[in-house]
Amino acid sequence: MTGRSETRRRARAIPHTAERAAFPLGGIGTGNVSVGARGELRDWELENLPDKGRVNPYSFFAIHAAPEDEEPVTRVLEAGMTGRRDFDAGYPFERQAGLPRLRAASMHGEYPVVDIDFDDDVLPVEVSLRAFTPLVPLDPDASGIPAAVLRYRVMNPCAGRVRVTVVGSISHTAGRGEGPFGMRARQTVQWREEGDVRGLDFGIRLPDDDLGYGTLSLTTTDAATTAKPQWVTGFWPDGPRLFWNDLSSDGLLDPEPRLTLEDRPRGLFADSAPHDESDDTPRRRAAMSDEELFELLPRLRTGSLGIVHELAPGETRDFEFVLAWSFPNRHRSWRGHIVADGRADAGVVRNRYATLWPDAWAAASHLHRELPALEATTLAFVEALYGGSLDPVVAEAVGANIAAVRSTTAFVVETPNPDLGEGPVFAAWEGSFDHGGSCEGTCTHVWSYAQTVAWLFPSLERSARRVEFLLETDEDGAQKFRSNRVFGGPAWFMGPAVDGQLGTFLRLHREWRFSGDDDFLGEVWPAAVRTLEHAIQRWDRDGDGLLDGELHNTYDIEFFGLEPLANGMFAAALRAGARMAAHLGESGRAADWLDRADRVAVGMNERLWNGEYYRQVIDDVDAHRYQYGDGVLSDQLLGQFHAWVNGLGDLLPRDRLRSALGAIVAHNHRSDLTAHESTQRVYALDNEGGLLLASWPRGGRPAIPFVYSDEVWTGVEHQVAASLVYAGLVDEALEVERTLRARYDGETRSPWNEIECGNHYARSLASWGLLLAFSGVQWDSPARTLTFDPVGDGAFRGLFTTGHAWGRVEIDADEITLHVDGGTLNLDRLVLRGRPVTPTGTRPITLAAGECVTTRSTAALAAPSPQETP
Repeated sequence: MTGRSETRRRARAIPHTAERAAFPLGGIGTGNVSVGARGELRDWELENLPDKGRVNPYSFFAIHAAPEDEEPVTRVLEAGMTGRRDFDAGYPFERQAGLPRLRAASMHGEYPVVDIDFDDDVLPVEVSLRAFTPLVPLDPDASGIPAAVLRYRVMNPCAGRVRVTVVGSISHTAGRGEGPFGMRARQTVQWREEGDVRGLDFGIRLPDDDLGYGTLSLTTTDAATTAKPQWVTGFWPDGPRLFWNDLSSDGLLDPEPRLTLEDRPRGLFADSAPHDESDDTPRRRAAMSDEELFELLPRLRTGSLGIVHELAPGETRDFEFVLAWSFPNRHRSWRGHIVADGRADAGVVRNRYATLWPDAWAAASHLHRELPALEATTLAFVEALYGGSLDPVVAEAVGANIAAVRSTTAFVVETPNPDLGEGPVFAAWEGSFDHGGSCEGTCTHVWSYAQTVAWLFPSLERSARRVEFLLETDEDGAQKFRSNRVFGGPAWFMGPAVDGQLGTFLRLHREWRFSGDDDFLGEVWPAAVRTLEHAIQRWDRDGDGLLDGELHNTYDIEFFGLEPLANGMFAAALRAGARMAAHLGESGRAADWLDRADRVAVGMNERLWNGEYYRQVIDDVDAHRYQYGDGVLSDQLLGQFHAWVNGLGDLLPRDRLRSALGAIVAHNHRSDLTAHESTQRVYALDNEGGLLLASWPRGGRPAIPFVYSDEVWTGVEHQVAASLVYAGLVDEALEVERTLRARYDGETRSPWNEIECGNHYARSLASWGLLLAFSGVQWDSPARTLTFDPVGDGAFRGLFTTGHAWGRVEIDADEITLHVDGGTLNLDRLVLRGRPVTPTGTRPITLAAGECVTTRSTAALAAPSPQETP
């Protein structure tokens, strides 16, 4: 069942009482439904908006187990209800909280796969759930299917045979809004069979370009089905009562002979029905057709699909379902709370997935058809990431945050702006509030921390760079850090953010280096040059080589004077620019930028170093509000983080980098925050620990320091931890990560939802940097060079990705083995710990999916450091 290596432990067990644990299912840009620790389906967020806490009415799975010569047992396939029980009107009908459930459950999640093991004293069989949405590295379409596999595995431990039915009941709620019972149009559901795929097909009576249009399906390829295609519809919960009676009696379902038991609205709902006063008679209402009566009834539609098998003693069998959905239409506008867009009706834009699969049934059919290959790839990815030698807390941090890429925070749409040409475009919020997007515009100063998308789905990041350089960069080189033009709206009113604009430039280098796509680089290069020249000419106000003055940044304020965050980003961007300029034959520009990078480093060392760490130099720390002066800024080496991740080497002396990083941990990390004082937002508290954004161990705290300084942000924790690893401070890195992940234990926060200004916050995607740091991987596509420099002297096993291939690497002493699980790997050079690897056979190395090679490094040949410099 687990599909995991027998030589490693399972993911940490989360008990069913962990109320905050929610494992998202869904592809990139598709929305989500989550699995909770009880095994329940929760947080239905399918309709192009976040919707935490949303319960889809009457949507649950149940089991009927009938042993030979014994009474059958029927249960909802969830552990018992937990949490609040004092709702003002009790649990509502739609929760069906009064149906019997199982005693307990435990959750084991290794994203994108979650397992739920159920436990019960009465149920005569053993049952577990595996749920996932396929994830295929480097293939955003295969990783963007709007569907999830729900596979219940049942084992018969009895001495006799047991007949088992597993049945899923689902409701469709598209078209929400004004109208009877909060719905604008009536739902439809029908039984459907096409080839081997059979099940429930839900629709809605709306035009297919309406924003509320959507389809849903629950399907299987198992031939042994039983179904109640549509429950009885009425004002009272007759439908669930009849469904449960039917299932409990013999484990088989029958279509309802009548779809409503209502003769006319009565009692509480009598006034809810529209009527014609000229013909308001009991006889008229009694004579209504089912169609007419249905217009008076709630528009929700529910259906049930079951699979039935008889299990011999000791037999195990899978009961497999696919839940799919399609809500194809988005606003062609953010409609957010920051970027103004005065257009009354900007129209719609289609989600990328809707151009591949026109409705839920098509998506489900595709997933059924391709499931063996998609599942094998998904499990190979899980094994490569979680089954390697990474410390489990590191693997968890890297893997769990992939969920943010496939949450409501991020989406992929088809050609939202004609100036971008054809093709899919990646766009994103900063995060997701419970019921709306948080901080729109694919914010550059937040998303610059993120590494996951670039290393897993690099084509999406290239599309985002095109938006930033081709649409949001003006002729003077100023780049808006929130994109509104992506949807054809007016440019945002604010100017650039220093870390956002320089971060975008660094990410351009990352995307080009990872893909080797010279056409892409050439397309955006003129605008990119303008952005870096803008920094040189406008932000170095006194011409001394260091950025100074009023610089907006990710803390939503401006820093004044000289400080390390902006200048470290500047030095890294100049080095990246020199590399790209040299590749394009612009040797003069490359030399100039490289010289400037050196001058920035000298200036930082001479003017910002205080003997322990880099600090802000400002005449009067209280002359401008929101500064930090002599404080220890956790982000002081953010530019160095980018440099290490992107193979740009040490920007500053190694001993000073180690000292500054050590100071960040020594002064800003807290193992217990009970005594910490903060009047800002709170993401960690009481006996929890975390890394503060700043502290003032030498005194000099401003009267009002920069906004958020007393907060704990997971994205900053991840980038600091990764930087610590690059600097050789591994124990300190693990301390930061263990403290962080301990907060996300499922009891108070979900392990798959790191929050900042919203759920699934983009900055958390800095966690991928941990994998890069521990493996010491560098992929240089233009040079066709793959480098590994893993931490420590012991053996290393783990996941690696390049722009065109992915797989597993195994390193033991001077021997390295590459297993390619997807794509094709073409290498001219392979480097291990700074030494060239002598390949077996001829050069270059070419490996297709399923192939591997084992080679050794040689000390006889000199080689450049894997941390290359231009």
